[in-house]
Amino acid sequence: MLPPEYIDVLSALQDDVPAAAWTEAEAVIEAELGAVDDRFAEFDTESISGASLGQVYRARLADGTDVAVKVRRPNIEELVEADLRVIRWSLPILIYFVDDARSFSLENLADEFAKTIREEMDYAREAAMLEEIKGNFADDDRFLIPSVIDSHSSARVLTMEYVGGTKINDHESLDRKGIDRSRLAENLQRSYMQMIVDDGVFHADPHPGNLAVTDDGRIVFYDFGMSGRVDPFVQEKIVDFYIAVANQDIDAILDSLIEIGTLSPDADRRVMADVLELAIANARGEDIEQYRVNQIISQVEDSIYEFPLRLPKNLALVLRVATVVEGVCVGLDPDFDFIATATDYLTEQGYREESIRRIAAASGDQLRRTTESLFTVPPKAERFLDRVERDDLYVRIGVEDKRGVFDTLAKRLVYGLLLTMGLFSTGVLYALGAPEAAAVAAAFAAIVGFVLYRSFRSPRTIRAKPQFTRQNLRERRDEE
Repeated sequence: MLPPEYIDVLSALQDDVPAAAWTEAEAVIEAELGAVDDRFAEFDTESISGASLGQVYRARLADGTDVAVKVRRPNIEELVEADLRVIRWSLPILIYFVDDARSFSLENLADEFAKTIREEMDYAREAAMLEEIKGNFADDDRFLIPSVIDSHSSARVLTMEYVGGTKINDHESLDRKGIDRSRLAENLQRSYMQMIVDDGVFHADPHPGNLAVTDDGRIVFYDFGMSGRVDPFVQEKIVDFYIAVANQDIDAILDSLIEIGTLSPDADRRVMADVLELAIANARGEDIEQYRVNQIISQVEDSIYEFPLRLPKNLALVLRVATVVEGVCVGLDPDFDFIATATDYLTEQGYREESIRRIAAASGDQLRRTTESLFTVPPKAERFLDRVERDDLYVRIGVEDKRGVFDTLAKRLVYGLLLTMGLFSTGVLYALGAPEAAAVAAAFAAIVGFVLYRSFRSPRTIRAKPQFTRQNLRERRDEE
């Protein structure tokens, strides 16, 4: 959503936030664990990484183990609560200016953000999530997750074994070490497919500051403060979505998005189908002609008056992960095919076969219901025709007006009457020699006229400029 220049500057926040003074961090460690000199054989007081909620130091235990010590920033709790109050107070104002779908998404996003950032400050929870996810990858040598040192950890201090590596977006260093970046991208996506689809617990902050690569090509995960769980229903629907994408079945994709709650049932399916076809082509790394992109954007702006996409609470972190992982993978390999990798994974794990069995079972049920209908429909049709013949048939019609068309029409009629009354009163009062009263009536008519004019204005749209198609990325790299 942002220009590359903004992204380059903001990316510094991934691991280069100015550190708090060592004396403040030392006070936190001593309050949680005791004197630093007593608990650690060596301790480097210069932080090796800094983020918004904590900072990391290198140290060594008495047994010679090299460790990374993550310390919560001093007094960060008060700052976070102040930020959350600002969000809570600002939200009603923002919601006033957006439609129901955006309002729903903003409220859910604010709630999920508050919940997640409070969890992220609890290092005891982070340690538990780290160990659970580490256990899920225990037999997979493509990934490396540091172990927690329980004896030196608490709610505000987390000590882990130190694992070094090359930052995953340091592409020049990876190439120099002969590491296959395409294979890295594939392994990264597969790891998140496993976490979300199979395990139901996932690392939710996969930006380049939290991902590194060892010299032998293993992916290292850092910082499990932002992590989440996926309930079985969401897992099932995500599988349905991926299978529909793998089959390039646009109708099934739309149905899965509606079932999971991210797409309004009232959305224009024809327009959304065009959008999805474009998105699938981009995910496959295909070149998309710019005029086609502009054509679909224009179609969306002309056809969709209410934002059709929603963000349920239970999907906020999942969608964030999918977006961030895509950015990292495309950085590693601009031609990376997400859909092919997802399809291979689902096939290997047997999900596609299971989907075929479910479809076959559903088809059998549908055949049985159709057979039953063959015997029940004719008598009902006969009774219907009898009522028509006796003139005893009544039709009840309910009119849905979700966009408030009738309400808007009624308001315009009232405004029109008031405007007419105001203009008429202005003329009469002026003719009777009451200029002050005529001026008041004219002002009233002007206000009503302005309100009436505003009611006829077409909805404003934001003309989007697409930046994240694959060829855009390649063009920017060529320019650099």
